[in-house]
Amino acid sequence: MFLIAHTGRPAAVRSAELVVQGLLRNGIGARVLAQEAADLTLPPSVRTVADGEICEKAVEGCELIVVLGGDGTLLRGAEFARASGVPMLGVNLGRVGFLAEAERDDLDKVVRRVVARSYEVEERMTLDVLVRNDGDVVHRDWALNEASVEKAARERMLEVVAEVDGRPVSRFGCDGVVCATPTGSTAYAFSAGGPVVWPEVEALLLVPISAHALFAKPLVTTPDSVLAVEVQPQTQGGVLWCDGRRTAELPAGARVEVRRGAVPVRLARLHHASFTDRLVAKFALPVAGWRGAPH
Repeated sequence: MFLIAHTGRPAAVRSAELVVQGLLRNGIGARVLAQEAADLTLPPSVRTVADGEICEKAVEGCELIVVLGGDGTLLRGAEFARASGVPMLGVNLGRVGFLAEAERDDLDKVVRRVVARSYEVEERMTLDVLVRNDGDVVHRDWALNEASVEKAARERMLEVVAEVDGRPVSRFGCDGVVCATPTGSTAYAFSAGGPVVWPEVEALLLVPISAHALFAKPLVTTPDSVLAVEVQPQTQGGVLWCDGRRTAELPAGARVEVRRGAVPVRLARLHHASFTDRLVAKFALPVAGWRGAPH
């Protein structure tokens, strides 16, 4: 088992140690990153992996990636999951944690289910992202939640043209544009005013951020669409963020193209709860008074 934890949080440190102890008691080996191992009290049998080691090599031979932390830690785990094809099981120690399958109080249950291999695996759509400048591809990246084109300077607006499937949709000044997956519809795209899309729905989202335009509504397109955001030549340039973790500068005139990713991220699931129930629980939505459909 490969374990990733946000060791800057005391709760994550204790949780990681408990998970490792539970796995070892049941004869399952554990592997952690060397930098995180330095913050944990672990037995010598736990293997450490150099932090600079390539993601797929670090997880080689592992059955599962267990991630303990908030959304940022879970997205870091997704980098290892995508590169290796190994499923990721998230334990939420943060605030919302839509990618997580369990909460802090579920650690014993997590260990039991992992030991018994009592979990299912589902695939989540990703995004492939490329940046062109003067027609040349100058940057490639990917995202599980979203790729966002944002202004580089707080005091200046970003002027862009949004495009779907090779045809222009609208030009507007804005703080940025979010291109998201259904998984990312409850993350940055949601904060920008985009719709919540059930994970089973295959689609791409394009959501303007604080746009100054008559038509700058969120768009939902087919999963085979190609979304593009062109940074206009007269603007100061912008910044590309992928999952809020990886960034690239966008000079004036740059073009960002986003399409369905060739490689999905695999998530391990312990529950059969509907996404509706997960949505209500994560956002603490008021449902008092619901009586249900008549029988």
